[in-house]
Amino acid sequence: MNFLNKMERKFGRFAIPNLMYYIVVMYIAGFVIRMINPMFYYYYLSLAPSAIIHKFQFWRLVTFLLYPPVGSGSTLTLLIFNFFMISLYYSLGSTLERIWGTFRFNLYFLIGVLGNILAAFLLYGITGTDYVLSTQYLNASLFLAFAVTFPEMQFYLYGLLPVKAKWLGIFDGAIFLLNFIIGNGAKRVEIVVSLLNFLLFLALSRNYKGMSPKQMHVKKEFKTKIKAASTTKKTNHRCAVCGRTELDGEDLEFRYCSKCEGSYEYCQDHLYTHKHVTKAGMNE
Repeated sequence: MNFLNKMERKFGRFAIPNLMYYIVVMYIAGFVIRMINPMFYYYYLSLAPSAIIHKFQFWRLVTFLLYPPVGSGSTLTLLIFNFFMISLYYSLGSTLERIWGTFRFNLYFLIGVLGNILAAFLLYGITGTDYVLSTQYLNASLFLAFAVTFPEMQFYLYGLLPVKAKWLGIFDGAIFLLNFIIGNGAKRVEIVVSLLNFLLFLALSRNYKGMSPKQMHVKKEFKTKIKAASTTKKTNHRCAVCGRTELDGEDLEFRYCSKCEGSYEYCQDHLYTHKHVTKAGMNE
């Protein structure tokens, strides 16, 4: 975690607040494109290493994120399921950003994106074929991270059946494991590399495991208060009698007393009523 703290201090100012808002906008744009021309994404926007290498279509390194969570099915199916999945991922991502902080969430998502890109280029290098990778594993990594962070959080399947996040995470992980076992080499490379961010999360974020949202909120508030206390403004004036400073009121004025021996400063309420300090002691 010290490594992440150092990175945050150095690069934190470049983090994008509310990142999931922009990701959701991209998903919605991808859904609209899918409705207008289903093949436009594959021809011009997908993560195709051959087009990037030989045709210099570098925009594909970003535009592949336009692929919506659900990419096939009837129009009604796409509309309904994409609405729910996009809403779910926005909620998951926004919650993780509030808990981890903007920089850590940005870093997590960025590693997931780079993992997808690395998987596509590795598969192209091994097979010579473009494997069109969707955002499936990138979205799955968000849910897996949420399930590890909030294992006791309940989801209601079909609005009725309560299921804890940890069980959904285990089910999701079991599917990936099954695909890894029965899949070919290309599928295994895709699964492992595309989930690099989740694997790094498990290794670097043990402090977040098993904590409830309430505990995470309390921990974050505590850190905020500690940080605020450590950065308290230094005062330039302090009354030698009552101890008040300029932070206790904008209308307070402070003056030094010429009759006191030493640097004694008083507010306007005690400037003329205090006892003078001399070497002989306290005199009127």
